[in-house]
Amino acid sequence: MKKLLFPLFLAVILHFNVSLSAQVHPAKLEFLDLYYQKAMENWNVPGMAIAIVSKDSVLFVKGFGVIDIYTKQAVDENTLFAVASNTKAITAAALAMLVDQGKISWNDKVVKHLPYFALYDPYVTQNMTIRDLLTHRSGLKTFAGDLIWYGSTYTREDIIRKARYLKPTYGFREQFGYSNLMYITAGEIVPAVTGMSWDDFIRQNFMQPLGMERSTLHVSELAMKDNVAQPHTYVDGKLKPIPWMDWDNMGPAGSLISSASEMASWLQMNLNNGSFNGKSMISAACMFEMQSPNTINNVTQASLRRFPSTHFKSYGLGWSLMDYLGRKVVSHNGGYDGMISQTLFIPEENIGFVILTNSLSSLYYPLMYQTLDVLLDNPVEKDWSAEILPLIKSGEESQKKEYERLNAERVKNTKHTLKLNDYTGFYGCPLYDSIQVREENGKLMLEFMRSPDFLGTMVHWHHDTFEIEFQPLPSLPKGFVTFRLDRNGKVESMEIFLDNPDFDFTEFDLKKL
Repeated sequence: MKKLLFPLFLAVILHFNVSLSAQVHPAKLEFLDLYYQKAMENWNVPGMAIAIVSKDSVLFVKGFGVIDIYTKQAVDENTLFAVASNTKAITAAALAMLVDQGKISWNDKVVKHLPYFALYDPYVTQNMTIRDLLTHRSGLKTFAGDLIWYGSTYTREDIIRKARYLKPTYGFREQFGYSNLMYITAGEIVPAVTGMSWDDFIRQNFMQPLGMERSTLHVSELAMKDNVAQPHTYVDGKLKPIPWMDWDNMGPAGSLISSASEMASWLQMNLNNGSFNGKSMISAACMFEMQSPNTINNVTQASLRRFPSTHFKSYGLGWSLMDYLGRKVVSHNGGYDGMISQTLFIPEENIGFVILTNSLSSLYYPLMYQTLDVLLDNPVEKDWSAEILPLIKSGEESQKKEYERLNAERVKNTKHTLKLNDYTGFYGCPLYDSIQVREENGKLMLEFMRSPDFLGTMVHWHHDTFEIEFQPLPSLPKGFVTFRLDRNGKVESMEIFLDNPDFDFTEFDLKKL
């Protein structure tokens, strides 16, 4: 793969309507521009927007592709995308402001500010700190309890109150377990201390000072805005637009919707060590704290083979941390239904970038490393898009084979034990109040009573197991509902299982009510 990264076309310089600094040669930006376009097409992603910044300049900002495969409207630098979990760093920054004001400390006990907070163990409940909330070391596994908030009518306080029923996977402060619920909890400390909602605090103290005028924290406000990207995912092998889902109830963990041009301002504030346009927003001490390792993540031997210059990975306060090509890299990504994003900055190089996409695709990942390699002059030439894409396709094939395996294990020509009507009724558990099974037109229907989109028709699979598909949520695969009978032959419980990385339905110990 010769002369891939730095082709000799220095005489041909594209005109970007942005200022260029001496640290990034225009030829690098031209190469990346062409690379982004080609990679997006290879990965079949409808659209994306990317900004590259220094402390004082936007070096590159551009939209690629379309906001919707049907309307074909072009993406530009002001197109709005969900940035999802990139919101977490802003929540950590909000708490940093309160630390600077002397209203809280990082090591305050959570119960000092939220007396109703409780987890699986009294010791953990009493000793969980604000720092613990922000560093994913609660003892809960990654994504534990996400089905409580996802698409539900539970409030933020409701969600926090239900966290006590989650079972730990690790010891307290023992291991990294990515937790949206702990960030929802962290966000609720803001109103407890200030009397102002998290949403209003973020808008007043971050979005307004940073000039993020088009950005919003609420899906409900998108109807009043133009130039909004549409989420996309694959349904039956075809790319399809899907509706925006309201994430208000988990706002501090991931509700921000923004553009490449406005996220550029957020990155510049971080590169300027807490200042923007000459005004200090957060102290240098708190910025240092947020960008310092707190929870260690493993660097596997497989990872070392692919990324030989990365020797450590950890999590700070709202930021993932690692080394790459001898530099400290501060980053985060975000996954939303039909959109994935990445933010990243390298303090010592005075450079950062944001990648926003409108498809449930891992394209952001090779683009992140390709951008790093170009900006940091990696002497090893590599086409990350070409290397990662076959791995993704291989994973998709593995998923298909897993479904085929399940199909092969299906016991054919069996019948369900009971009449359909005997399976109907309400099922629940402390984590989730009520799920209804009802009979309609000779088929069983399942509905989560607090999550309207979790509605699906069940088709008999074998014995007392039924296959289910949640039609309003095309990004989720088909799954299975298994009914358990007691000694008297009556239904006593049911288990829901979907083979997906985001939600563990088996956390719900669903007894018939």
